[in-house]
Amino acid sequence: MKNKKYDIEQRLIQFSIDIIKICQKTAKNFASEHLGKQIIRSSTSSALNYGEAQSAESTRDFQHKMKLCLKELRESLVNLKIQKGIQSISDTEELEKLIKENNELIAIFVSSIRTSKNKNNNL
Repeated sequence: MKNKKYDIEQRLIQFSIDIIKICQKTAKNFASEHLGKQIIRSSTSSALNYGEAQSAESTRDFQHKMKLCLKELRESLVNLKIQKGIQSISDTEELEKLIKENNELIAIFVSSIRTSKNKNNNL
């Protein structure tokens, strides 16, 4: 059986890597560079905050850090949609894969936060 923590962590790391790689291939203009820098920050932040969540000092701290991850993932998704709209990423197949993975990661975090809240409420 695979370790779920490791799977999510690996997915977040791979998502960040894939974002960085695709941003290296974007158009070289102000808008694309601005959005590229921002999505690199938000996608890597979700992975880094997840690492912090694994060492949370309390359930409340865990939930807070998970919410930060979710916030950064949502920001990344909006960024990808903007870049899709302005066609700054020419590899549309890879872009669609990133959007799909981003949506799946958001769903995982929404579910995880909800589960954590329910467990906390039942204590």
